[in-house]
Amino acid sequence: MKPYVTAADIESKARSWLERIRPYNQHAMRLNPEASALLVVDMQRFFLDEASPTFTCGAAAILPGVKRLMDTFRRANRPVVFTRHVHHPGGLDLGIMGWWWKGKCLEGSPESEVHPELAPLPGEKEILKHRYSAFYNTDLETVLRCLKIEDLVVAGIMTNLCCESTARDAYYRDYRVFFPADGTGAVSEDMHLASLLNLAFGFAHVTTCADIAGQLPPSPPK
Repeated sequence: MKPYVTAADIESKARSWLERIRPYNQHAMRLNPEASALLVVDMQRFFLDEASPTFTCGAAAILPGVKRLMDTFRRANRPVVFTRHVHHPGGLDLGIMGWWWKGKCLEGSPESEVHPELAPLPGEKEILKHRYSAFYNTDLETVLRCLKIEDLVVAGIMTNLCCESTARDAYYRDYRVFFPADGTGAVSEDMHLASLLNLAFGFAHVTTCADIAGQLPPSPPK
């Protein structure tokens, strides 16, 4: 399957997506750096390997933008939190997911690890999850509350499944959600754009990686 977006054209694509959703993307917000965190959703080898049954073709194009966000948050001494979607080798936690999807990402396997270009640093939190939303039956909310987070940037894959589900759940918990159009990826442009439209209308400020990065200080405030 030919990717709907590449690293070479993602900036122009993002501009067109933002223009398409502009009438509904009316809740523009400025990031509060001192109360912000970046959540990198499921950027795992399992989803970025073309041989995988759950290969996400939009993932490769967003790698540079997500990396830029991670570097910016780290320089500003702001938290970067990762999620990994995994399942027990015995299928104990699969439920309907086991029937819905052909493949499963096994906990502890090399494929379950975050892509090496985005590897977590020592001490950075990794959330293991078994359903789309990173809030469902995990300690993510506890971590964010302890860090006194108010503004959550959601990046990663898939736009229309785990990223959208997580963004919606964050909104329900009164977080201000920032969703980069060029920092999230899906398996098709239709699915990606539909999620951007839905989120802009009811749950998040849809913007770009560059816009978010530009709102963070180049170094921690003194």
